[in-house]
Amino acid sequence: MAARSIASLSLSFGLVSIPVKLYSATESSETIRFNLLTKDGSRVKQQYVSEKDMKTVVPRSEMIKGYEFEKDQYVLFEPEELKALEEDASHVIDIVAFIPEKEVDPLYYDKAYFLAPDKRGGKPYSLLRAAMRESGRCALAKWAWKGKQYVVQVRAAEDGLVLQQLLYANEVRSLEDLDIELTEPTPAELKLALQLIDQISQDSYDPTMFEDEEKKRILAAIDAKIAGQEVVASPHAGGEETSGQVIDLTAALMASLKRSPASATKSPPPAGKTATGNNVSAMGKERKGVRRAPKTEVAEPVAAPAHSRARK
Repeated sequence: MAARSIASLSLSFGLVSIPVKLYSATESSETIRFNLLTKDGSRVKQQYVSEKDMKTVVPRSEMIKGYEFEKDQYVLFEPEELKALEEDASHVIDIVAFIPEKEVDPLYYDKAYFLAPDKRGGKPYSLLRAAMRESGRCALAKWAWKGKQYVVQVRAAEDGLVLQQLLYANEVRSLEDLDIELTEPTPAELKLALQLIDQISQDSYDPTMFEDEEKKRILAAIDAKIAGQEVVASPHAGGEETSGQVIDLTAALMASLKRSPASATKSPPPAGKTATGNNVSAMGKERKGVRRAPKTEVAEPVAAPAHSRARK
């Protein structure tokens, strides 16, 4: 399915105006949701009630929006007025400076978007991207969107331009507020730590090497529950809890170096008792069954197929 643009904007670069289209760069994966039910299994419904008597149900068609300017004092806005406020927003991304591309701390990163050239924007778009890649700089710009003005970073990627919304300074907390007391490691500890870093270092980041193991674990438990099996807690990877214990740091580092990289990346077993054999999860991958000690001579129920799991 072709990507659908969110908005048509203009990227202002000096006296050059580049028509661009805005696309969302990310999408949230489907979350596992548990519905609220009554004890007899019926769905419950959420309703809005008037605060005056806490009984009168107010339908959405009778709601309006208001801004609280003093305690319990509101100025009311009609839908047309709210729409007018949004339409007054600028459609121009105004570049104000170019800085080294690594100067923005990722701590300030918010939502990311893609920028693609619109009609007659291909040549200046390509020129700006090439110039930023050649100079090693990114652009800082101002952009008004949905009732808020953003500071944004525009950076050149391999295949185009990325617009990154940035948080304001007052939206980011400081580590200084935590009063962290740093200690100086011994040369031996530092050497062992560097060896451990070198042992599990990689030259690049490959996002495809990671997947949501927690989601797989919970879906496996749901499949087990659908099949009528008992869901039990299983220990997570990571070993015993050591919080509050005094440990020998040097000994721990040396033990870490001896530990094989494969054992450090093992996935935790899925929660719940699953049927023997292989299941196919909703994520489209085979899921091996967990061994289970027999309790009785009664055969275990076969796990329900993943497609029977209701998604809402």
